[in-house]
Amino acid sequence: MTTKLSTNEIRQRYLSFFESKGHLRLPSHSTVAPDPTTLFTVAGMQPFKPQFLGGAATFPGVEGEHRRITTAQKCVRLGDIENVGRTRRHLSLFEMLGNFSFGDYFKKEAIEWAWELLTSEQWFALDKTKLYITIYKDDDEAFQYWTALGVDPSHIHRFDADENFWPADAPAKGPNGPCGPCSEIYYDRGPEFGEDSWEDYATTRESARFLEIWNLVFPEFDRQDGGVLDPLPFKNIDTGMGLERMASILQDVFDFYSTDTFRPIIDKVTELSGKVYEGEKSVSHRVISEHLRSVTMVLADGTLPSNTGRGYVVRKVLRRAIRHAYLLGFREPVLYTLVPLVVQAMGDAYPELKQEESRIQSVMKTEEVSFLKTLADGIKRLDGLLSDLAEGAVLNGQDAFTLYDTYGFPLDLTIEIAEERGLAVDQEGFKAAYKEQQDRAREAGKLGKQELFGVVAEVLDDVAREHGATEFVGYDATECHARVLAVIVEHQAQKIITVGQTAQVILSTTPFYAEGGGQIGDSGMLEWTGGWGMVTTTQKTPQGIFLHTLEVKEGSLEDGAEVRAVVGPKRKATERHHTATHLLQAAMRTVLGSTVRQAGSLVTPERLRFDYTHNEALNSDQIREIEVLVNRWIQSDFAVNYAYMGIEEARATGAMALFGEKYGDVVRVVSVEGGVVRDITNETVSSKELCGGTHVGRTGEIGTFVIVSDENLAAGVRRIEALCGEVANQYIRQQFDVLSRAAGLLNTGTSALPERVQQVQAQIKDLNHTIDNLKRDLARAQVSGGAGQNVQELGGFKVASLKVVGLESGALRGAADSLMEASQADVVVVASDAGLVVKASKDAVTRGANAGKIIGVLAQAAGGRGGGRPDMAQAGIKDADAALAALEQAF
Repeated sequence: MTTKLSTNEIRQRYLSFFESKGHLRLPSHSTVAPDPTTLFTVAGMQPFKPQFLGGAATFPGVEGEHRRITTAQKCVRLGDIENVGRTRRHLSLFEMLGNFSFGDYFKKEAIEWAWELLTSEQWFALDKTKLYITIYKDDDEAFQYWTALGVDPSHIHRFDADENFWPADAPAKGPNGPCGPCSEIYYDRGPEFGEDSWEDYATTRESARFLEIWNLVFPEFDRQDGGVLDPLPFKNIDTGMGLERMASILQDVFDFYSTDTFRPIIDKVTELSGKVYEGEKSVSHRVISEHLRSVTMVLADGTLPSNTGRGYVVRKVLRRAIRHAYLLGFREPVLYTLVPLVVQAMGDAYPELKQEESRIQSVMKTEEVSFLKTLADGIKRLDGLLSDLAEGAVLNGQDAFTLYDTYGFPLDLTIEIAEERGLAVDQEGFKAAYKEQQDRAREAGKLGKQELFGVVAEVLDDVAREHGATEFVGYDATECHARVLAVIVEHQAQKIITVGQTAQVILSTTPFYAEGGGQIGDSGMLEWTGGWGMVTTTQKTPQGIFLHTLEVKEGSLEDGAEVRAVVGPKRKATERHHTATHLLQAAMRTVLGSTVRQAGSLVTPERLRFDYTHNEALNSDQIREIEVLVNRWIQSDFAVNYAYMGIEEARATGAMALFGEKYGDVVRVVSVEGGVVRDITNETVSSKELCGGTHVGRTGEIGTFVIVSDENLAAGVRRIEALCGEVANQYIRQQFDVLSRAAGLLNTGTSALPERVQQVQAQIKDLNHTIDNLKRDLARAQVSGGAGQNVQELGGFKVASLKVVGLESGALRGAADSLMEASQADVVVVASDAGLVVKASKDAVTRGANAGKIIGVLAQAAGGRGGGRPDMAQAGIKDADAALAALEQAF
């Protein structure tokens, strides 16, 4: 190597090389998985599953077929998250450089081009003598190609299917489907990284010295039951090179944490914390730099922290980074200030980082503020656990793990705080609990390349190969004639289904819109000679095949039958809500500012739900103005048009893009023909968005628009729900009815209702004040009267007890104060069938009295529960007599 290359240069050089070999360069897919098999995109090939399964090699916005593709794909894998920061090889976000062939070139070209790219002086110029290869044990063809390039046979290891087959062990263990041998390329980093040899690697399969940089997969077989490997009708190529690993080699640094992507973050953390970075010893520096990068990228793609699904995973990763910042001494939010470093390093390759930088920082800061408070709460919880332990005792490992897993409290801090008090932590117990949870998580959600085809039914593969994607005609028609291409029941193809059966039906052509872009799938009916059935929903596979869920109502439906497909009347209501969603976003950006972006949506016949980026709740004036603008569009009855155009042309016209979505070169733009005027500024507001959904023909068809709620959803994200058309009219009528009933109950008119409610509230407040005074008088009377009082010596303390009636919890505390003053007792107990209060004097507490422990015994005897401090405790009980009868047991 003569020149050190930046990470950006390595990425660019890789893609340019394969462009020179006839490959089409495509942009990275979002980190959000392109199909439901995983939460995140986990491999460079995942966006191309339809092509690997035989679908047409066509791509949005690109003319013609392209069977050679190259990409730099951002991938997220979290199966070994605990190793990030602790090893040289684990990442939660990595960039996979890939070149793919769909039935075009195969093994010979893939191997030769890999060698050329790695060793040619024009490209990466790696020392050939430092490259080592692994192949499948029976792949003599690959061995021949490698040695023909001059690779020393001693540099080649043959491994079994557990190492050099994809999926691993597929011949023996499956799953059925596409599979094939693979060939991995390793780089010898030298003895300073490890004293092991390439011969040792054949036995150990582990090395710090020999770094895997590229995997060439040759899917050439169709695995069948019994381990039969039938040749595929066409052979594919799927490769993946780790950009971060290549950067560490080409920049000649110890590991990827020292590359130009990570090191600026680490240096800034060092500067701000005052803690020196010491390589592998500085786990916290490394975790922060890695997790900051992955969370920033995922947030840029539209995923937001939440308590479920993908958002939950993001929150867990971010909190791990915050914990490590806490360990470095940070007590105020700091990670959000480092986001610009990620943008600077990766923003040229991924422009969404630059576009969303301020929003990412806002979301991240909110999460930091919240979790730092959680850490403070965790310290309080830990304090409670430790206070019950004697000096020299050991905190239970399961308790330490609960603090970590439920409250996000790091084990390091638990150990540190425990040691300050002369206590230890059962770290082995913690590890056991951690491993148990980890094993459960891995079984439930394994993320691996071998699973990416696992859920795809074979019948879908056949349809994709024979017919390609379903033809959708639903933009211009709500019914059409079509042929049944397949009938699927529980993932199996059926020749015929009859009355009462439900199946997924694939048609040659369909007017049914498939669920996507926030719009639900269409319902309706299929008719055929001698029968009919109800379509309850429509979905779409990654291959572009529409699945119509059909309930047969009459007759029998056969594979190959001709049918009439008719979309149901609910489509119109759905279209009203969808077009209104576009108008809503345009109005909100006008009223609230251009920082408002769509963060998700749901469009149904009954309502619309719109998630948007904003930090404050809408006030009544803002809601009113937004509604006015939308209804002005509706009243103007403008035409709603759509057109196809280049992505850059669409952006130049001001068309809004869906948050976090990736688009091809040609897009569908939905626009409203006219604009409306905002009164405050006299500006004209227009609506134009990139959208693949269905819409009304004119805005007047929407009818009425009303916002029914605005609520907080997540950090920096809120949710509006609104109604259109008939359901909006029904809602407005219901609200008027509620107002009329309320006004009638208060003997006033609807216009005077607010003033009347205020009067009633004032009267209630006065009455409650009077009642409180009466209760206090009643408590004093019962204490001073002496009836039911009992004073006795228990456990060395003077204890006064009293049963009262008619007093609630607040009054019970007042009665206890009065009894303490009147009796001069050390401890007082006041009980009623509503509750129980125990108070102890300061002197009594000093001598060992504990109201919290006393009330625990009394409450248990009385069928209740409660607790409190040593000087005062309170409980809810069912039997006052039983509580007082247990006094002797409590002392």
